[in-house]
Amino acid sequence: MTPQNHFELVLEKGKGIFRLAPTWVPRAFCVPGKRLRLHPDDYYALGTQRGGIDERWFASTSKAENGPDAPHDEGLSFIVFEDGGKQQKLLLRDAVEELKADLIGEEVWKEYGRWPAFAKFFDNQSALPFHLHHRRQHAALIHQSEKPESYYFPPQYNNHAGDFPHTFFGLQPQVSKAQFLEQLKRFSQGDNRITDLSVAYRLKLGTAWDVPAGTLHAPGSLCTYEPQWSSDVGAFYQSMMGEMPVPESILWNNVPPEKKGDYEFLVELIDWDANIDPDFGNHHFMEPRPVHPPEEMQAEGYQELWICYKNPAYAAKELTIFPGKTAVIKDSGAYGLITVQGHGTLGDFPIEAPGMIRFGQLTNDEFFVSEPAARKGVILHNLSPLEPLVMLKNLGPYHHATTNMPV
Repeated sequence: MTPQNHFELVLEKGKGIFRLAPTWVPRAFCVPGKRLRLHPDDYYALGTQRGGIDERWFASTSKAENGPDAPHDEGLSFIVFEDGGKQQKLLLRDAVEELKADLIGEEVWKEYGRWPAFAKFFDNQSALPFHLHHRRQHAALIHQSEKPESYYFPPQYNNHAGDFPHTFFGLQPQVSKAQFLEQLKRFSQGDNRITDLSVAYRLKLGTAWDVPAGTLHAPGSLCTYEPQWSSDVGAFYQSMMGEMPVPESILWNNVPPEKKGDYEFLVELIDWDANIDPDFGNHHFMEPRPVHPPEEMQAEGYQELWICYKNPAYAAKELTIFPGKTAVIKDSGAYGLITVQGHGTLGDFPIEAPGMIRFGQLTNDEFFVSEPAARKGVILHNLSPLEPLVMLKNLGPYHHATTNMPV
């Protein structure tokens, strides 16, 4: 049996849907907020030298750039299926390469030749250091892709707010490049107080922010759902997190070898005009917007909201099936899905939001829906008479005009 036939059989059995295994990612310089529903004993399951597990990646075909100690498949999503009575796993990335347009759609395959977007939860007790992700021209210098991203704050994963539920975004309008460069050069001298030049915004559950590549930001301590372009490139500019020094190596992360030590190049990475925008908040903050007229969705037993919609590279929705209801949900392209509340069925699959997960345990909360299945419509049934069934969906770079994308 060829690999393509194998993937075809698994996809056919799932009626166009793949079940995915949890993908856990540690970060060495972060302290987990412990809201990922991992068992409390498992946040350091990969060892303290790798750091705590503070991320879970969804529908990912991108490897996590986590240094030489990371395994070759860290960050990659695996398809789970039964074969001969045994649980088997195959990489979603391999399925995309084999099934091509039959899985992700003709437009996406023809333009990108891969599944170019994914999503994650990141969950930290404190804020992250002030950093940015490279724009296309700078990422290309190290043979990487740009990394725009968005942040949504799901209430179901925020039973506590952490130490600092505020995010620094951009720079104050009066800040000059010379002023920023002066602060940056103090990196190895203790606290360079780089966030003195920024603005902190208090985070609100159930809302989102658009973070284009080249945008400085220090994500706050809410557990965050992050749809993004398929890349893991970035550079960190803040030298201290509280009393904990940030390694200087991170300052030069993803910088071409000939540019290491060149502080002016680090300033070039910044999309300066976008960062000093005096109306930054209005241009980047996102309130949820209904996908269809609310009264029509209510009558059909569900509610679907656009939660991330300002970047044409990807989008995200929150889908709620009301208690005891069944709904047929159509989309114009493939998507990844994570269940955050409730239980029911997704096509022929049981679907549920687990209360606690052991490291290495399989779940029924994450799926990948192929483009043909999404266009045909997926049948979702909420089996609870009381609790809503709630899912977050990350979509790829479709023509948003065909998906009722809000302007």
